[in-house]
Amino acid sequence: MTLERMKLTIDGPVAVLAFNHQEVLNALSPPLLADFNTALDEITDPAKGVRCLVLTGEGRAFCAGANLQGDMGKREGGKTDAGSALETVYHPILRRLRNLHCPIVTAVNGPAAGAGMSFALIGDLILCARSAYFMQAFRRIGLVPDCGSTWILPRLVGRARSLELSLLGDRLPAEKALEWGLVNRVYDDGELMGETLKLATDLANGPTVSLGLIRKLYWEATENSFEEQLDLERQSQGVAGRSEDFKEGVQAFLQKRPAAFKGR
Repeated sequence: MTLERMKLTIDGPVAVLAFNHQEVLNALSPPLLADFNTALDEITDPAKGVRCLVLTGEGRAFCAGANLQGDMGKREGGKTDAGSALETVYHPILRRLRNLHCPIVTAVNGPAAGAGMSFALIGDLILCARSAYFMQAFRRIGLVPDCGSTWILPRLVGRARSLELSLLGDRLPAEKALEWGLVNRVYDDGELMGETLKLATDLANGPTVSLGLIRKLYWEATENSFEEQLDLERQSQGVAGRSEDFKEGVQAFLQKRPAAFKGR
C-alpha cells in the first residue's frame, strides 16, 4: 500500500492516520481523499486488528479545508457545481467514519478549517493542541458549511453558537472550544500526541465490541425517539452480552483483577 497524501501507522491495536499534504496545510483534494479511502480499507481489515483510530495532521496543521487550487467540482452551464465532489468523494468517507467499528480520537494539532473542522469534530473524543483553532471558513469564499457541519455543530454547541461560527467565520481558539464543550481536552502542543496515544491505547485495550456499540447508540440517539432508543439499547445490550469481553469483565470484577479484554 502506497499513500502520498495520507500517512498511516498501525502499532498494535492503534492506527494513527494523518493528513499529509503539508505544502497546503493538509488541504483536502480528490487524491488525498482517495488515499484516505485506501487507508480505511486497511484500518477496517479484521486481520489488522485495529481497535482504535487516531486522526491527526502532519506538520503545522490538522486540515485547512478544501484545496481551492484543485478541482472544485463539475461544471454545468459554464458554472461550477461545488456540491458534486461532496456526493462523490467526501460523503462516502464521512459515512465510513460514522460507521467505523472502533472509537475515533481526533488530535487537532493546528488549524482545522472548513471541511477540516468537520473531520476534526467527527471524533468520538476530540483532543487539541493549545495553539489549535477551528474555523467555519465557508462564508469567506461564498459557500455554505458542508461535510456534516450543520448537523454536528448545533448538537455540540447549540444553534446560536453554530450560527455565530458559520455567519462570521471567525477563529475559535482551542481554549474557547473547550469552554463551549466543542472538544474534550486541550494540551500543550508538545504533549498532544503523547497524551492522545495514551488515551487511544486505553480505548484499544478496552472492550471494543461494546465501545463500537456505544458509538452507534450515540450517533442514533439524536434522531431516534425515546422508544426507538430504548429498543436500540436492548438490541445492543444483547450483542454486547454475547461477547467474550463481557464474560471476561464479569470474571475480572468478581476476582478483583484488571480485565484482559480481547475485543471480541
